[in-house]
Amino acid sequence: MDRMKILVVDDESRMRKLVRDFLVKNNYEVVEAEDGSRALDLFYEQKDIALIILDVMMPQMDGWEVCREIRQYSKVPIIMLTAKSDEKDELQGFGLGVDEYITKPFSPKILVARVEAILRRTNQLGKEETLKAGGIILDKAAHNVMIDGKLIDLSYKEFELLNYFMENKGIALSREKILNNVWNYDYFGDARTIDTHVKKLRSKMGEKGDFIRTIWGMGYKFETES
Repeated sequence: MDRMKILVVDDESRMRKLVRDFLVKNNYEVVEAEDGSRALDLFYEQKDIALIILDVMMPQMDGWEVCREIRQYSKVPIIMLTAKSDEKDELQGFGLGVDEYITKPFSPKILVARVEAILRRTNQLGKEETLKAGGIILDKAAHNVMIDGKLIDLSYKEFELLNYFMENKGIALSREKILNNVWNYDYFGDARTIDTHVKKLRSKMGEKGDFIRTIWGMGYKFETES
C-alpha cells in the first residue's frame, strides 16, 4: 500500500524535523516547506498530497494566506499550528475551512492521532458521501446540510456533531464518547461543551432538533420517527 503524502509547512526547521520524524515513523511520506510561497509551489506541483500541516506565523506569506489560496482550489484536509490560543484565531481558521487547529507546544503523538482521525474521516467519503434521515440530508463532500429542502447554516463543529449523530442513528452516545470522536481524542474541556453545541444545533434544526434526544445522566441519541 502506498504511503500517504503529507505537506509540513513551518519556518522553523526544528519543528519541521520533529513533525516529520513522527509522521515517517507512522508510515507517512513527508514533504517540507519553509514558507508559504514554497508550500503553494509544492502543493500545485505534487498532485497527491493527502493532508497539510500548516504553521500560522510565517514571514512573507502566513498560514491564513496559504489556507485561503488552497481553499479556492481544493478541499485537502488542513491542520493549522499556532503559538496563539486565542479563540478568535481558532474561529478564523474554521471560517477559512481549516479541519483542525493545534496550539504549540503540542504532543507529536496527539498530532499523529489527529492526522489519522482526519484521514479516516475523509477516506470514508467515498463509501457514503450523503447521509439521509427524517428529511435531513447531510452531504459530507459539500459540507452542507439540507432540512426539508432548505439549506441550514451550521458551524464546523455543529456539522461534525450532526454527522456523528446521524452515523450512529439509534445508538446511545455518552458525552465522553462524543468528545472523543467529534473533538478527536484530545479535547480536555468540560463535557458540558457538548450540551452547548447540541442546544445550538437543535435550534438551527427547528422541529427536527427533537431527533436529538437527551439521555439523562449519560448523553444523547439521534432517532427519527421512521
